[in-house]
Amino acid sequence: MKNRVQKGDFGYILYSRKSSIIRSVISVGACLVIFLIGLIINHTNKNAFSIIAALGCLPAGWSVVNMVMFLRAGRCSEKAHEEIERHKGGLLILYDLEMTSEKENYAISAATVLDKNVCCYTEDPDLDEMDCEKHILLQISQSGYSDYTVKVFTDLKKYCDRLDQLEQLRCRKAIDPFAIEAAWVAGTTQTAASVLQSISL
Repeated sequence: MKNRVQKGDFGYILYSRKSSIIRSVISVGACLVIFLIGLIINHTNKNAFSIIAALGCLPAGWSVVNMVMFLRAGRCSEKAHEEIERHKGGLLILYDLEMTSEKENYAISAATVLDKNVCCYTEDPDLDEMDCEKHILLQISQSGYSDYTVKVFTDLKKYCDRLDQLEQLRCRKAIDPFAIEAAWVAGTTQTAASVLQSISL
């Protein structure tokens, strides 16, 4: 799609909400129409149309579940986005990451990875920062990344101050996060930043 918003871009959650609603309405509506056509033609629900409609309920159900998850997901606010953009410099910032686990979901408004540092910002007042940090650390360690420091901020100013520090580190070490992502070859170990995307909706 021409105007598709990619995972990690600002506005991804909002875009996914809209597209999942449209997809769910169409898929559920199609199942209902097919079932009704069979009922009208055959005057009974025991027909091939009913079977087709029933099979169509599987992807339709998946779409509805997906829609509910995106409706519940947290997203980065305009205010936070504007402030972070003023401080990111040459850092790669991933926005709108709803990280999922078996027990909990973590709404991360923004995240960056640089030189074994993972820094995230959340606007979710109910998010357990320590639990989220442990979850991220576990996920990246399972992908082969060790000795990383993970910090989740709830204060936007402190997060932006940390971005300023990381930007200084990036300049000092001449690190290009965008080049690192662009150089990744399919089939090889994911970059730490892409791991964060993989564990998110």
